[in-house]
Amino acid sequence: MSTAVPTESSKPKRRNARGNRTDPGWEHGEEVDAEKRTTRCKYCLLVKGGGVYRLKHHLAGTRFNVEPCEKVPDDVRKKFLKLLGVQAEKNDAKKRKFNTEMEETGACSKENTPADNNEDEAATNRFANKRRAQTTVNQFYKKEEREEVCAQICRVFYTNSISFNVVKDPEFIKMIEMIGNFGKGFKPPSYHEVRVKFLKLEVKRTMNLLSEYKEEWKKTGCTIMSDGWTDKKKRSICNFLVNSPKGTVFLASVDTSDISKTADKVFEMLDDIVEQVGEDNVVQIVTDNAANYKAAGELLMEKRKKLFWTPCAAHCIDLILEDFEKKIKMHQTTITKGRKITTYIYSRTMVLSWLREFTGGKDLVRPAVTRFATAYLTLGCLHEHKGALINMFTSTKWRGSRFNSAEGKVVQGIVLDSRGFWPNVATCLKAALPIIKVLRLVDSDEKPAMPFIYDEMDRAKDKIKQNFNNVKKSYNPIFNIIDERWRTQLHRPLHAAAYYLNPQCHYSDNFKPAEVKRGLYTCLEKMVPDLDERVKIDLQIDSFRSAEGLFGMQSAIMTRTKKSQLIGGIRMEMIALSCRGLQSEY
Repeated sequence: MSTAVPTESSKPKRRNARGNRTDPGWEHGEEVDAEKRTTRCKYCLLVKGGGVYRLKHHLAGTRFNVEPCEKVPDDVRKKFLKLLGVQAEKNDAKKRKFNTEMEETGACSKENTPADNNEDEAATNRFANKRRAQTTVNQFYKKEEREEVCAQICRVFYTNSISFNVVKDPEFIKMIEMIGNFGKGFKPPSYHEVRVKFLKLEVKRTMNLLSEYKEEWKKTGCTIMSDGWTDKKKRSICNFLVNSPKGTVFLASVDTSDISKTADKVFEMLDDIVEQVGEDNVVQIVTDNAANYKAAGELLMEKRKKLFWTPCAAHCIDLILEDFEKKIKMHQTTITKGRKITTYIYSRTMVLSWLREFTGGKDLVRPAVTRFATAYLTLGCLHEHKGALINMFTSTKWRGSRFNSAEGKVVQGIVLDSRGFWPNVATCLKAALPIIKVLRLVDSDEKPAMPFIYDEMDRAKDKIKQNFNNVKKSYNPIFNIIDERWRTQLHRPLHAAAYYLNPQCHYSDNFKPAEVKRGLYTCLEKMVPDLDERVKIDLQIDSFRSAEGLFGMQSAIMTRTKKSQLIGGIRMEMIALSCRGLQSEY
């Protein structure tokens, strides 16, 4: 029986053999040398070896042993990315099948010959290379896909005016991860679900979190803080927040647009909030210093015997700066002239550009936490860039410009007034900058401000006195304004008690116990009605004052300047914990 020998014509032709170029890569390239397996790209005319396989990687832009084509159309590039990704997956499947067959035939057993081991190693390396090719292609393909997804996510931000800072929110990152984990087919929440179902669930979750804070309020006491806002249409709301050692939480928002803000109405609103939090939990309630709020605070303290009404310290200090401007003629005139300079420059693009040339890109307006602080900080910037301003208004650029008009010459005259305007700027800053330093302290979250207000105000007055060379006639009008606000608003029992119980201040050489001891005992009588308990606390205060017992231990002495208060790192509730056990901190 004869065996048929296959002829050349009966053999199946290779896919990439001449006359049988069915590989899709040949539609976009041509063979240059068959023996060297070089091809030419039809788009960029690059000639490379490696046959059609490397040509396809060139077209796909995978950078797999070949540089990407820069002129290939996007649809062609994506086509070959997808094609190479599928092929890599097929190769990976072949590798797994090969490994399985090798294991079944015992090719990987310890009895293999060295030749068998070499062959197995060669096969493994071959498939490893293919696996690396798959990884490269998939990563590149995923990169393209990721850019499309990211573009769509960003489009939602752009079309809905969402703050870019949202991408830094851990909740946003968690959301993206959870969508990815869910996988294909995720259906986003409907309008109704966002507005009703999940909103109710989130409120419930938030209330559960709030219960943890409420437990803290019972232990340490808390401060209720009010914050009123009015928009351009005269619509107003009042937000209420609660501060404790655990942190600050938003409690409620009341629409006050239709409420007549008399003292009685404000009192009713504040009283309702105290009732929500619990009278026994509230140490104080903080509002601004308006007359109606002050009267409402007095009414509240008459009804709620254990709590205090305290005016906002930042608002008080801002009012001191306002009084400087209103009551001292030189301050008023100097600030007006300073505003005239900045308004003129910042309303003219060309002049502002010149200014930044002379100041090295720095500005004259420095926004601050309050309006009146901004006015004085702007004077500080003018003083800092005095030389640059004088150079600009005396330059040939200014003299030959259209801005050297009547209005421009008025501003120029202010800037060049070296005997009037600039000395007055320096005088204003001597009074204002020490007060602004205190304002920054009370408006900062870095450390509790209440234990330091007394000490910092004393330091500020000492600094003002030095700035005016101890000439009473010069600094006395400043002190009168400060003392008036201090006596009527900032001199509060809680401030006094916090200052007294602050070891950093109490054990310093400048401590003034006579001024604040009355405030301490006022707090004790109000917050600790039991006489026997007050006696025990008073004995602890004696030990604290004389640094005896636990307060005299070396560890307590070493931490006096490191622990700014005895009571756990909060701004307003310090006295509450003191009254519940002064020695607990040590």
